[in-house]
Amino acid sequence: MSGIVGIYYLDGRPLDRENLTKMVDILAHRGPDGADIWVDGCVGLGHRMLWTTPESLIEKLPYCNQRGDLVITADARIDNRDELIAALQINNRPADKIADSELILAAYEKWGEDCPKHLLGDFAFAIWDERKQTLFCARDHFGVKPFYYYSSNNTFVFGSEIKAIFCLPEVPRQINEVRIGDYLTSNFEDKTITFYEDIFRLSPAHSLTVSHKGIQLQSYWCLDPTRELCLGSDEEYAAKFREIFTEAVRCRMRSAHTVGSMLSGGLDSSSITCTARKILSENGTESLPTFSAIFDQVTECDERAYINPVLAQGGIEPHYIYGDTLSPLTEINRVVWHHDEPLYAFNLSLNWGLYGVAQERGIRVVLDGFDGDSTVSHGVGYLHELARAGKWFTLFRELKGYSNNFNYSYQKLFWAYLCKYGFEPIISKSKPLRLGRRIWQALGKRIRQKAHASINKPAWRATLKSEFVERLNLKERRKALIKALLESQNNQRAEHYYSLVRGEMPYTLEVLDKTAAKFGIELRFPFWDKRLVEFCLSLPPEQKLHQGWSRMVMRRAMAGILPTEVQWRGGKSNLSPNFERGLLTYEQERLEEILINNSELIKNYADIQALHDAYHRFISGANKDNDVIEIWKALTLTLWLKQTKLLLTS
Repeated sequence: MSGIVGIYYLDGRPLDRENLTKMVDILAHRGPDGADIWVDGCVGLGHRMLWTTPESLIEKLPYCNQRGDLVITADARIDNRDELIAALQINNRPADKIADSELILAAYEKWGEDCPKHLLGDFAFAIWDERKQTLFCARDHFGVKPFYYYSSNNTFVFGSEIKAIFCLPEVPRQINEVRIGDYLTSNFEDKTITFYEDIFRLSPAHSLTVSHKGIQLQSYWCLDPTRELCLGSDEEYAAKFREIFTEAVRCRMRSAHTVGSMLSGGLDSSSITCTARKILSENGTESLPTFSAIFDQVTECDERAYINPVLAQGGIEPHYIYGDTLSPLTEINRVVWHHDEPLYAFNLSLNWGLYGVAQERGIRVVLDGFDGDSTVSHGVGYLHELARAGKWFTLFRELKGYSNNFNYSYQKLFWAYLCKYGFEPIISKSKPLRLGRRIWQALGKRIRQKAHASINKPAWRATLKSEFVERLNLKERRKALIKALLESQNNQRAEHYYSLVRGEMPYTLEVLDKTAAKFGIELRFPFWDKRLVEFCLSLPPEQKLHQGWSRMVMRRAMAGILPTEVQWRGGKSNLSPNFERGLLTYEQERLEEILINNSELIKNYADIQALHDAYHRFISGANKDNDVIEIWKALTLTLWLKQTKLLLTS
């Protein structure tokens, strides 16, 4: 995690070094180990340095090649270093004397704008090409590293955070109501827009080229949902998963400092922790610091029953925070400043607390198990495949196992699939008498409504102002999201693919990056290794769901590495009780002040009376239809608008 910025005036007017310096300075939290800028006439690049990898200790950014016609600034960790060094024939010095940014620049010299296709790792970078008079920028495959930009009136500006872009006086600060609408309807599918007009995010796996011809965006990679891997046995699949996963963890442990790991007790963080500890023990190095949230007062959220067996394996230095002593609004004004937008993440106060402890321990690199569910897949789409194919015996056997393993009602699961794939097709095709047809149609409609109630009648419909919803066409934007979701249920691989490419992924990665950046920490995500994602997507469905066990290939692969209590646990804890309790225990006065007494800031977006009703239901214990989620979104939007207004008038 470092910080990058840049300016390019396409009309050739000279760049003010002071503005570029301000951009670098406002990102000081992203790089305490140094800062520098490079300026040549109408173009300038800047960098904030955080030393993480061994090679970063000798890295100087922005960096010019020997001819002086190429300059790069980068926030990057490249994992296929040996492969690149060989392909680029860099043999004039040892590998540990070659910085990752040098490899990227050399790759650009060899492959031009195809260079991102040859990179493996997490990166966001910009390269100024003096000969072509172009600025070439790229972002990694899944959007681990952030990249924001503004382009208008012959001005192109970019930065790791939006606040850096606003250091340029000519960049307007205009609120983007479309993004506000998406936020309030929990729609994060648009991977490019931000809460500000004319400021965009570069999509994952995309590059852009800025020249006098304008901006050219292009995708350099995409997942292949049609590829299926065929191996000889369950053991071979498990062994291959273990091999790729171990390498994904290993390459993310390349650090000049002690590496830490998040440990929630879940399957993902525990697998990373146990694998990392095994790698450290093989190298004869120190124990692995872990960071966990525990809950004495909200015991249903507490995961020590799964954390402790991991610790009992030894080689771990545990650190804890008491999650039930933290308000969800902990340091909220500071949080909003770091994020440059409203805060959707309900439990981010836990990350805020954990990263603070890691910083105190001197940790700069933290392994995180974020959303291994999406990478490995629960395989629930396989159930739809079985039902659609009429394989009812296999389906009911899987449903029975699933209900036992994950404590779901077998009857509800059974009837949900039977209605959707058994009764509903019959209803739609039958041609009885007119009265009978009406009855069947009504029954079919009722079945569909019941099955899709949470999708078709979300809570936001009651709390948003109808004029705002209609003006911004929010229902249609939401329908497009729901359509993509429902179409993904055609088969297991389609559902798996959708979970990997949906817009919520880069958005959440951006949230985590900016939170960790406040504490000088770089997060690394083994489950978002390109090789691992491609492997898991290509697996046959029965490797993802078997005998009612989701993520089966991973459970098999972790045999002898994970404690059995964790390896075969069903489900995960729900942190909602702690979130709701935190709001009521620590923030009821602030909720009252903002939502009841100062709701003018959101009167153009929210139905204030409906919002007040939701608030009163929540504080009285009659919370329904996710009232608390709508309250949270309104609350954080108000706080952001208030802070933005102050910024606009300053």
